[in-house]
Amino acid sequence: MIEVKNLHRHFGGFHAVDGATLEIETGSITGLVGPNGAGKTTLFNVVAGVLPPTSGQVLMAGEDITGLPPHTLFHKGLLRTFQIAHEFSSMSCRENLMMVPGGQTGETLWNTWFGRKRIADEERALRAKSDEVLEFLTIEHLADHKAGQVSGGQKKLLELGRTMMVDARIVFLDEVGAGVNRTLLNTIGDAIIRLNKERGYTFCMIEHDMDFIGRLCDPVIVMAEGKVLSKGTIDEIKSDERVIEAYLGTGLKNKEVVG
Repeated sequence: MIEVKNLHRHFGGFHAVDGATLEIETGSITGLVGPNGAGKTTLFNVVAGVLPPTSGQVLMAGEDITGLPPHTLFHKGLLRTFQIAHEFSSMSCRENLMMVPGGQTGETLWNTWFGRKRIADEERALRAKSDEVLEFLTIEHLADHKAGQVSGGQKKLLELGRTMMVDARIVFLDEVGAGVNRTLLNTIGDAIIRLNKERGYTFCMIEHDMDFIGRLCDPVIVMAEGKVLSKGTIDEIKSDERVIEAYLGTGLKNKEVVG
């Protein structure tokens, strides 16, 4: 699904991503881990079009998407979530989902005058789809709650729900479990697995919790100092001396790493 070839992203003299090369297989849930400053989030931002690369190439299903802006990648089915949820706080959870699909009829002034029936039909369909998404994520009871008033974990589920409102092909999850209690984390994990198995979503996720990574991800890619250090199963990663050294001698004890 995604090929990253010799990718570099520099900030002045600092090489945040320094020649990273990796592949994300179609239909996989790929984990991306590494110590602070490894370049994980910068890599996400370059692949997702938030930042242009200094050099290198990104391919999606064989198509060169290097440097394309996020809205173009969105229409190609490449989406990302953020460590801090980006909800529209004054709108309901249902409304947050309904506004995701682009090109809606009501977005143009002309159609608000002469296309009212079409707008109404479209909104009914979007409402039905958003309610189906909320039910899938087991947060249907929050449909009419303002998104800014729900818990951090519920906001993360809502972020995941946004990806379900369009035809996502690959979703990049940036610390979807950060600040989420264990019960909601399990709910998020269940939703990711179902989306992968039942709807064919491909995922790549940055995460702290190695138990969570181990439950969901195969393979796991380790980054350090802007480069790909290792790739393998969770057990192979945990026993890799290069990975242990990259974590400054702390290794993977306590089943947790620094993202």
